[in-house]
Amino acid sequence: MTPVEMAAVLLSGMLAGALNAVVGSGTLVTFPVLLAVGLPPVTATVSNALGLVPGSVGASVGYRRELAGQRRRVLRLLAAALPGGLVGATLLLVLPSAAFDAIVPVLVGLALLLVALQPLTSRWVRGQAGSRRAAGPALHTGLALSSVYGGYFSAAQGTLYLSLMGLCLDERLQRLNAFKNVLVAGVNTVAALFFLFAADFDWTAVGLVAVGSAVGGRFGAGVGHRLRPGVLRAVILVWGAVALAHLLLR
Repeated sequence: MTPVEMAAVLLSGMLAGALNAVVGSGTLVTFPVLLAVGLPPVTATVSNALGLVPGSVGASVGYRRELAGQRRRVLRLLAAALPGGLVGATLLLVLPSAAFDAIVPVLVGLALLLVALQPLTSRWVRGQAGSRRAAGPALHTGLALSSVYGGYFSAAQGTLYLSLMGLCLDERLQRLNAFKNVLVAGVNTVAALFFLFAADFDWTAVGLVAVGSAVGGRFGAGVGHRLRPGVLRAVILVWGAVALAHLLLR
């Protein structure tokens, strides 16, 4: 890479780390930049997955206050999500790109709809007898399927997690955002570890995205703490719409 290209990748990593902490969909910043500097699509995807791990970890640390006392719940959510991430990473290396082009816009559109309806659906769930008991299997299944997508291509992965947890858990949005950051960090780490043994990386890109996302992740966590639930939901919807437009027009 030229110095200008390296600077562009570093800056995209910073922005992606911040966006992932607050919203998700940071991959839609880094992935096009990695393609623009000449990386093949699969190499760009796996390099991006590994590079964004420090940002997700940093965002989780930044939300540690919201995670206090939630260790058992977080472990249950991770147990549902991590196997899906491994399946998705495997599919990335064996399926044709046409499968990705067909399903990803549908998933992102559904996620946006669920986020928009989250206040209504949460009230509905709270008003249904027995709904709280049924939410566990439904949420775990949804997280597993979303993590298959996350391991395959992580754009809007956080939006899917937020929408599912908002539908099934009676929690404020800031705490759900903290859960989301832990899930993204876990799934991306599992996928990246698999890629280490099965795919080729561009280590310059990995290093630049990793440094940028680590800085951006901590910054984004700080910004996210200051946003009220309605504002945070609006940010999620706007950025998710940008992600959907990008996927439809690419």
